[in-house]
Amino acid sequence: MPRFMMMHKMTPDVEAGVPPTPELMQRMGAFIQEAVDAGVLLAGEGLRETKEATRVVVKDGEATVTDGPFAETKELIAGFAIMQLPDRAEAVQWALRFADVLGHDIEMDVRLVVEAP
Repeated sequence: MPRFMMMHKMTPDVEAGVPPTPELMQRMGAFIQEAVDAGVLLAGEGLRETKEATRVVVKDGEATVTDGPFAETKELIAGFAIMQLPDRAEAVQWALRFADVLGHDIEMDVRLVVEAP
């Protein structure tokens, strides 16, 4: 069965280090438990704000290492889940359910994971 990675983008609150409310943590816990009980959740984590990140760029054989925070955060990943699902349509449905759990504007990417031959 295919695996899908769902990545949600950074929000200003996440980047500012605003902790999730107890209510949000409860909703997220219920969502995670539902995905575990359904046997579809393989992995998932939230990521810390970019002030604790390091960016490594290699160009023309030269490495540049830059510590965060980074000025542009809207394309950065705030968290991810890897789910094993029958198809992209079901992956999108799980992503929409997660967006509903978060309860605010959110942008997510749903990507098919490359399977080793």
